[in-house]
Amino acid sequence: MENAHNWIVLKFGETSEKSLQDWCALSKRIKHLLSRIGSMLKGNWRTLARQQANASDAGDRITLDQNDASSGPLDPRPLWWRRRRDDLLALCPPDRPLYVYDLETVSARATTIANLPHLDRGWYAMKANGHPDVLRTAYAAGLGLECVSIAEVHAAREAIPDLDMDRILFTPNFTARAEYAEALALGVHLTLDGLYPLQAWPELFDEHDIILRVNPQTPEGHHRHVQTAGPDCKFGLHAGDLVEAQSLAGAAHCRIVGLHVHAGSGINDPQHWGRVGRFLAEIARQMPDIRILDLGGGLGVDNATGPQGINARALDAELATLKSAYPDYALWMEPGRFIVAEAGVLLARVTQLKRTPDAWFIGINAGMNSLIRPALYGAHHDIVNLTRLHDTPDHIAEIVGPICETADRFGAQRPMPPTREGDVILVDNGGAYGRVMGSHYNMRPPAEESVI
Repeated sequence: MENAHNWIVLKFGETSEKSLQDWCALSKRIKHLLSRIGSMLKGNWRTLARQQANASDAGDRITLDQNDASSGPLDPRPLWWRRRRDDLLALCPPDRPLYVYDLETVSARATTIANLPHLDRGWYAMKANGHPDVLRTAYAAGLGLECVSIAEVHAAREAIPDLDMDRILFTPNFTARAEYAEALALGVHLTLDGLYPLQAWPELFDEHDIILRVNPQTPEGHHRHVQTAGPDCKFGLHAGDLVEAQSLAGAAHCRIVGLHVHAGSGINDPQHWGRVGRFLAEIARQMPDIRILDLGGGLGVDNATGPQGINARALDAELATLKSAYPDYALWMEPGRFIVAEAGVLLARVTQLKRTPDAWFIGINAGMNSLIRPALYGAHHDIVNLTRLHDTPDHIAEIVGPICETADRFGAQRPMPPTREGDVILVDNGGAYGRVMGSHYNMRPPAEESVI
């Protein structure tokens, strides 16, 4: 509670509880602070920033405890990058941003999934981060690789020359015929999420086993762009399509051996996977060849100053309940961000500082072409000044990049210490959907990558 108390910026200096006069002064300050918090909750961030910039009374300025600014109020989890701070400062180039991935963290998260007692197979969704060392680490921990394009299959095989084809799960969406043909020829597991391939190219699937992706019509996730279910979602077959799917599979002489659901990402409720499993199991009752229930991914990830991620023990308890109720089915999961998000950080140098009547800006040499998640998903990433990690924050700032877009903003209203040009800024939880979604927009190259 004390950390949360400090995080909401209640630091008023020396206040005596023995004096009525002191209590009155404290009451006035609390009332003023609550008014300012009210502005924040209504979305009027600029009002708060202007008050901060114009505050003349040092006792009225927003100050934060240095520990709270980085570890957060509710989740004092250890952060690998704190231990490796000196290494990261030495790695950060002077003139370009850099992603750094901690392979120990990748291994730990992958092992968590691979060792769930009631999960039969875990797959790493490599679209989250396709760095070869990340792929090798996840694979060595016991996960298979889930690929959404034939290029990802090629990258996986290049990274792991002795990769067993039984440990590749291919789940394309609206891709061309040639990708299905190559995947089937390789002998990997294949998921279909529409009827068209069976209708148009039945000869491809002769004597093959396939998995069908089903749309549960209940989108979940932290943003509409990561919700992968619902009436207008492009993924999966609707329940009404399944009878025709079985007929088409029979005509193509292939077997439907599995059902798959992925409803969204950033889900922290372990009961979600229990609901998904029961949904698939009820469908499977009408499909005698089903032996696999793929519950998808989307496991929530911790934010140091925000919600805690999925609880692995609670998740396995849900899987245990499913196993007990439906013992004939193998349970699969395919997390991506959970495996790599916390393992990666984005390092960037401060390029410019700006203070206006309404806001303070800290400009860095990384932009939305290196990390688009805040602009695309409204995603929160914790941000610290790694150079001055132990300095006390003294102002609220906007962390922005050099891209010519208003959306080129990594964080709004962030507590920061006195910051100077050349300081190293660290963006946490950057290991997933960072470099893989990078671009050369504004002809600026995206951040490079390194492992540690």
